[in-house]
Amino acid sequence: MPMAKKKPVLTEELKKYFGFDKFKGDQEAIIQNVLDGKNTFVLMPTGGGKSLCYQLPSLLMEGTAIVISPLIALMKNQVDVISSMSDEGTAHYLNSSLNKSAIDQVKADILAGKTKLLYVAPESLTKDENVEFLQQAKISFYAIDEAHCISEWGHDFRPEYRRIRPIINEIGTAPVIALTATATDKVRNDIKKSLGIMDAEEFKSSFNRPNLYYEVRQKTADVDKDIIKFIKQHTGKSGIIYCLSRKKVEELAEILKANDIKAAPYHAGLESSLRSQTQDDFLMERIDVIVATIAFGMGIDKPDVRFVIHYDIPKSLEGYYQETGRAGRDGGEGMCITFYSHKDLQKLDKFMEGKPVAEQDIGRQLLAETAAYAETSVCRRKMLLHYFGEEYTQENCHNCDNCLHPKTKIEAQQQLVLVLQTVLALKENFRTDYIIDFVSGKETEEIIAHKHQEHELFGAGEDFDEKLWNPVIRQALIGGYLKKDVENYGLLKMTSAGKKFIKHPESFLIVEDNEFNDDYDANMEHEGGTSALDPVLSAMLRDLRKKVSKRMERPPYVIFQDVSIEQMATEYPVTLEELKNIQGVGEGKVRQPYAKEFVDLIKHYCDENEIERHSDLRVRTVAKKSILKVKIIQAIDRQIALDDIATAQGLEFDELLDEVEAIVYSGTKLNIDYFLEEVMDEDHVDDIYDYFADSETDSLEAAIQELGGECSDDEIRLVRIKFISDMAN
Repeated sequence: MPMAKKKPVLTEELKKYFGFDKFKGDQEAIIQNVLDGKNTFVLMPTGGGKSLCYQLPSLLMEGTAIVISPLIALMKNQVDVISSMSDEGTAHYLNSSLNKSAIDQVKADILAGKTKLLYVAPESLTKDENVEFLQQAKISFYAIDEAHCISEWGHDFRPEYRRIRPIINEIGTAPVIALTATATDKVRNDIKKSLGIMDAEEFKSSFNRPNLYYEVRQKTADVDKDIIKFIKQHTGKSGIIYCLSRKKVEELAEILKANDIKAAPYHAGLESSLRSQTQDDFLMERIDVIVATIAFGMGIDKPDVRFVIHYDIPKSLEGYYQETGRAGRDGGEGMCITFYSHKDLQKLDKFMEGKPVAEQDIGRQLLAETAAYAETSVCRRKMLLHYFGEEYTQENCHNCDNCLHPKTKIEAQQQLVLVLQTVLALKENFRTDYIIDFVSGKETEEIIAHKHQEHELFGAGEDFDEKLWNPVIRQALIGGYLKKDVENYGLLKMTSAGKKFIKHPESFLIVEDNEFNDDYDANMEHEGGTSALDPVLSAMLRDLRKKVSKRMERPPYVIFQDVSIEQMATEYPVTLEELKNIQGVGEGKVRQPYAKEFVDLIKHYCDENEIERHSDLRVRTVAKKSILKVKIIQAIDRQIALDDIATAQGLEFDELLDEVEAIVYSGTKLNIDYFLEEVMDEDHVDDIYDYFADSETDSLEAAIQELGGECSDDEIRLVRIKFISDMAN
């Protein structure tokens, strides 16, 4: 048989060029299909070895293979890899990063027949001069990488991908191989249609990554703390955290660094040299965690990423699958944690306003799929694989939050029959939301427009709990009783199993959705009441404060403010490092000789009373205004007038005083004498200063009551700043 002869030859070529002894999955069959001159469609998850499917045949065929890819960074990487395996000039790329002489060299190599593999960005391919040049070359085949970019239903649609087929026709036809790591049935259809390869042989690998653990957590105001706690529990392991905005990327990276985590930000707004450096640092394990927008990771081949955290819910399940797919590519542990809240969903929905209506419609449906995935109590693996058209038959995957903590199943036979009858009655012409409104008896504008409120089935399910309809429909889709129309994405269609169920209903058990409550801002108490103030310790700390104040001949509030004492009696800091996390305590306060007396007292108290300090992590925050504070300190050091500093920083004068007060109260010394001499009478300064020296409180209200007739509020605040800076620091 001819195939029997070819197989050992291909394996030898694989060994010769790439050093591997055997192919992975469908690689060999795919390569053979390309060598046979046939159109080929490859659906292979991240890490499955897609690149080899076009790299090896390009080396074995006559002419130059053109690889169309949107990832310039990846092109250079792959060209270096290929060039190191074979004769010089085997692989080149043609894109906007090359100068004219480099482009001339590439063209000369192609015409000389040296170049086997040419990487081009779609934008470069469509340039007239490149089309004219490539018409002179012998093309072995075209490889379209990241082919999902062709479809508006893909998670990274690029209009220029739609022009690929006409350009191929202009340059000269040759077989096409389209490759993607994520594509639903709808997207697959779009790709083949747009590339004119409906006859392509399809090779579809399983999307199941058994080593990946999937979990969705409620996103609360403590999300930063949750992430830090998680990373500390997995110290030294590599991870990626995805955020939607560049601003959040930079903020979170700063917070992680402040909590002794080796982290760096990565987004398209940073200089390319810095991005490359960060990428190298991550690969070389000089840093453990990258906080990134989705621009990161495309073409990064780090096999031992141990966790991928989504700070924000992704815009589509395809994006989610590709991003989580960067974990555990070596087959080892890979934890995929996603934080979810309805507020984030509303934010993403709002982003779509202003886009063309068709784009909004697609975006909202993709978002609805992501929300369904987040809220479901069904096995996450089962739901994810179903989305990509793959059936997962096991009841429990033992590696997602829903399977490890299963909910009780409830009977929903009646509800399913009603849903199926409704889909048929409405001629399979509507989406999930419409079906739910219809069975619930809601007279929406759309329902009234179709006059469906007059239908005999309208409102037939109004006595059932409304929360059940979404899980019934989702689980009916997974169970194969309903399907979504590929062409008109989102329309619910009946299957033969669904028709059979209406005639012969049987038990249909479902699990209710997980509930995500967004009302977390109202009640910010720590769980379990662990943040209760310890009144005994509080009294002891106040006594110590009084002793220190007497010894130092300074008012007690100068030593530590009340808010700091209360937090110490709540959090039990027993080291100077922990004391820094207490509100109103900065580096300056910790350096004071009395600071150690306070932590020693707390430690002794905890030991004597066998107090188990709650292991709840105290997250060291990075104030968003920390850069502002540094600017203010530097400006005061240069003796710039305070009103000028306020103007320069876009602040009202009282807002500036708020900032300056926060700086001196946390232990930093500031000398504002130069400003006081300019704007205040010396006697006034002395009177206010003496008042605070004799007072038991630093309360502004009390000072205004006492001194208000003589001095303005701002004057009192300014002298209080001078007093705290002199005495406390």
